Amino acid sequence: MNVKTVTVRTEAEQQLVDITSTVRHVVRESGVTRGACMIFIPHTTAAVTINENADPNVRRDLINILESMVPSKGNYLHTEGNAHAHAKASLVGPSISLFVEAGQLVLGTWQAIFLCEFDGPRTRNVLIRVTPA
Repeated sequence: MNVKTVTVRTEAEQQLVDITSTVRHVVRESGVTRGACMIFIPHTTAAVTINENADPNVRRDLINILESMVPSKGNYLHTEGNAHAHAKASLVGPSISLFVEAGQLVLGTWQAIFLCEFDGPRTRNVLIRVTPA
């Protein structure tokens, strides 16, 4: 399958947006029953991760933990004012890979896929490729 680009509009400076249903839709559309799903964020101030989706406080906690590690108002040399977002995106990472079995994403009971916004609000692209085994 070719790469599918999905556009996501974020609403806050820093947030985790659940994109699981969108990725599931792309997997279903692909017709792949067994293989892999690769998700890539082509931005230097955003990332993608898998984490719990049952308790919304987990999202807030993750943002708070990253903020304590890399404060938004730090003493940085990057002149655009978003050095913290670059660092957070590097810590979390630009891509993930998941198994596809029986035409479905393989995720744990409480897991979801999140676009991590660190320099919003913005319009972000998410690249998704589903490949057969």
